[in-house]
Formats: sequence, structure tokens, C-alpha cells
Amino acid sequence: MVRLAAAALAGTAIEFYDFFVYGTAAALVLGPLFFPTFSPPAGTLAAFGTFAAGFVSRPLGAMLLGPLGDRHGRRPVLIASLLLTGLATVAVGFVPTYDSIGIAAPALLLTLRFLQGLGLGGEWGGAVLLTVEHAPAGRRGLWSGFPQIGPAIGFLLANGTMLILSATLSDAAFRSWGWRVPFWGAGLLVAAGLLLRTQLTETPRFRELAERDELAAAPLAEVVRGHWRLVLLTAGGLAVGYAVFYAVTTWSLAYGTERLGVDRTVMLGCIMAAVAVKGAVTPLAAHLGDRFGRRPLCLLGCAATVVWMFPLIALLRTGEPPLMFLGFLGALLAFITLFAVTSAYLPELYEPRVRCTGAGLGYNLAGVLGGALTPIVATAVSRGDGPPWGVAAYLTAVALLSLGCFALLPDTRPTADRPTDGRSAVRPLEAGEATA
Repeated sequence: MVRLAAAALAGTAIEFYDFFVYGTAAALVLGPLFFPTFSPPAGTLAAFGTFAAGFVSRPLGAMLLGPLGDRHGRRPVLIASLLLTGLATVAVGFVPTYDSIGIAAPALLLTLRFLQGLGLGGEWGGAVLLTVEHAPAGRRGLWSGFPQIGPAIGFLLANGTMLILSATLSDAAFRSWGWRVPFWGAGLLVAAGLLLRTQLTETPRFRELAERDELAAAPLAEVVRGHWRLVLLTAGGLAVGYAVFYAVTTWSLAYGTERLGVDRTVMLGCIMAAVAVKGAVTPLAAHLGDRFGRRPLCLLGCAATVVWMFPLIALLRTGEPPLMFLGFLGALLAFITLFAVTSAYLPELYEPRVRCTGAGLGYNLAGVLGGALTPIVATAVSRGDGPPWGVAAYLTAVALLSLGCFALLPDTRPTADRPTDGRSAVRPLEAGEATA
């Protein structure tokens, strides 16, 4: 389990590095380089628009690669997603700017971002099933929590590289070529990830399904036909996590540097410190999910988000690094309270024959609802001179929506998988039977 968890964590960290480095570049430099004819706020909005394209394509990636995982195994999904995301990321580093090739520059950027999201859409389902379907029943939450540390590591790698380059290069050099270096570096990470993933074995649960000839013939059709309500509820429930994370890591970076005049290295440092603490507490939150159930942790995370969003904006508005860090930390601790347990919760809600497709689709649809829209909406509603309370109101509304969705979902018991019976991989709890 240690080896499998390490492999899942490393691969997820690499893929989220690829995804996050684009978000940081969008907040710092992509607007003026690829949309120079726009005003600075409009350029940032346009850059965040290309950023959002990666979220829109993620559910499509889950629809493409999820059935591959349910029909041919979890391992091929991990390799295919890593290659697609990694190669698209490296290519971003070579795209000429608007001054060189005109409108073709943002068009290429948009295409590559779409391909990034397509690959990442298949990553999460394969990575968590690698641990969930190997782990002992009573420790599924703990072991499947390790892939959830991957995004934090990927974020720290991406932003740490940007921070070093930003601090050591002149502004002209950073805008000319420095921002491209993290994208080029993705090639080395992809090679390392492939070396790890080609040595993995298929999960016992998938092998059992294959031996019994119980694999789904059309996993996507089964999910759409029999689990559409579950997909929509999980997407709505997880939307708050994406909204909070990208409000902190992407929108606040642009807001702090452009509107508050805080040095970008200071903003990156505050955000990275909060993300590091978030990553460190992920195994604890995942373990609590094994002890107290998945849904209670999700409800707690949503409630904490509702309480913290207005204090987050007030602390950010000060422009003082310690206070901004405190605001970011509170938001990310609320976020990880629910996201640490989702890697066990979502697969347990689906029967094993379609769980790679179903869990991946719900998880990535949440990215469209929460991740794609948040930087755009937050930038649009924070244009005035006063504190951006509209951002706090928006995030609070998303948290209340997610709270309602989790309230309608059943909890799951961390018991061993039963033979496939067309209903659930764990003892199903009906809506009226769900534990609080």
C-alpha cells in the first residue's frame, strides 16, 4: 500500500503541476502577452477564460478515459492521462505570443489548455481507484487520501518555480521567457511519472470483475441511465471545493498583485504557505473520514466555508502578509475537510463496474461549476474600489448549494466490496436511511 499510494500521489502531483502552472501564469502574465489589445482587467478576464477551458474539457476527459478504465483497467487510464496532460503542458511553453503570430496565439493557447483538461479529466478516477481498490476496507479513506495530497504538491512545485523565477529575473526577462520555464520543466516530470506508472499492477477489484466477465459493456451509458442523479449531486457537492481553492490560488493572486499592489512574490509566498499546511493535514482529514463517515466531513467543510468567506475577503483586503495567510489558511482547511474524503466517498457511491466513469464524471463536472467560473465571476464582481464583498457572497452561495447536495446524498460504510449486483459497491443507504 505504501508503494501504491506513493505512485498515485506522485502521478497526481505531476498532472496537477501541469494544470496549476497554467493558472498561475494566467494570473500573472498571460493577459498582456496574449491579449494585449484588451485593458488590463479585460486581459485578465480573457486569460481566465482560456484557464476555464481546461475545466470545461475535464468532464469530457472523464467521459473518454473513464470508460477505458472500466473496460480495460485503471492502469491504462493513468498512463494515457499523464501523457496527454504532460505533452500539452510542454507545448504551452513554446506558443508564440500575440505580437508574433496575432490571433493564432490565444487560439493555440486555448487548444492546449483544452487538451490539458481532457487528460486531467481521466487522471483522478484512475489514481484514486488504484488506492481504493487495493486498500483494506476500514482504511480506504486514509490510503485514498494520498492522491489528494498530490494537488498540493503539484501546486507548490508550480508556484515555487514561478516564485523563484519571479524573484531572480527582471520583470522584462520574466515576461519574455521566464514564465515558459515551468512549462518546459513538465517534460522531465512526465518522464518520471511514466517510469512509475508503467510498473504498476492492475487493481484486484478490476481483475475480479474481468475474471467473472462482469465488466460493463457501455459504462458511460450505464452511468447516464442509472446514476445521473448521483452524478449531479456529487458535482454540486464538490463545486464548493473547486470554488474556494481557485478563489484563493488564482483569483486572489491576480487581485492582490493588480488591485492591492502587493508584490507577486509576497502573494505567492502567502498562498504557498497555506497550501503546504493544507497538504500536511490531508491524511488526518482522510483518517477522520474512516472514523466518522464521509458525509459528515463533507457537511462540516461546507458549513465552515459559509462561516469563513467574508472574513477571508476582509483579511485579503488588508494586504498584510500574515493576515492574508490566515485568510487563505482558514479557507483551505475548510476545503480539505471535505475534499480529503471524496477520493473514498465517490468510488463507494458507485458499483465497481462503472465507478471509474461515474466518480470521475461527478468529480470533474464539479470543476466546471466551481473551478471554471470562480476566477471569471470573482474578477468581474471585484472591479470597484471597495472590498470585493461580492466575491464572498458568491462563494457563500456556492457553499450553501454544496451543503444542500451533500444533505441529499447517502453516507457510505467502509465495508468490503460485495460482488457486483447492479446497485452499489458498498451497502447502499437510501436517502431516508442516510446517517448524519
